[in-house]
Amino acid sequence: MLINLLFPPRCPGCGTWGVRLCARCLALFGPPTRVPGAGPPVFALAAYAGAAREMVLAFKERGRRELAAVFGALVAAALPRLPGVGPDPWLVPAPSRASAARARGGSHVLRVARASGFSVAPALAFARGVRDSAKLDAASRQANLTGRVRLVPAGLPPPQTPLVLLDDVVTTGSTARECVSVLKTGGFRVPAVLTLTTARRSHPHG
Repeated sequence: MLINLLFPPRCPGCGTWGVRLCARCLALFGPPTRVPGAGPPVFALAAYAGAAREMVLAFKERGRRELAAVFGALVAAALPRLPGVGPDPWLVPAPSRASAARARGGSHVLRVARASGFSVAPALAFARGVRDSAKLDAASRQANLTGRVRLVPAGLPPPQTPLVLLDDVVTTGSTARECVSVLKTGGFRVPAVLTLTTARRSHPHG
């Protein structure tokens, strides 16, 4: 295609020209592996480092929306391998701040959830006052979110539906804990949290 001659594709992970995504970077995402820590059971597919981190950032911040299909397929393959989840869980995307979602053209996590082919429940949102957590420590992240995650009635799944919270990266686990707590208070079972990557250095795929 002419557009590929004028603007050759480039792997979002390693920067290799001529490919939209190279096999070496894709292979950084393995089976779901338990992330150590207190709170709900969290599983990640890769370490938030190197090319895997670049792929997430390219999708999230740099307009590589075609990666939604790639991440959706990885999520679809991982869900049946999560312990205690069952065959037909619904995915609940972790919420984003409204300003961040607008800047990205919508929720990037919701885009991945829908690309997985599983049922999706956009059941969570942030209330006003949530700050960007990028530069916050663990205690500040928790304080930033406590009481500021709310249920979205129009996005709730059927009662008694098993849910899996989906996010792009887990750092301190504050988002996962608060979101799961809100869902459980609403009467839902959340056997697992699935993230594309983990910023904790113990992940074996890192």
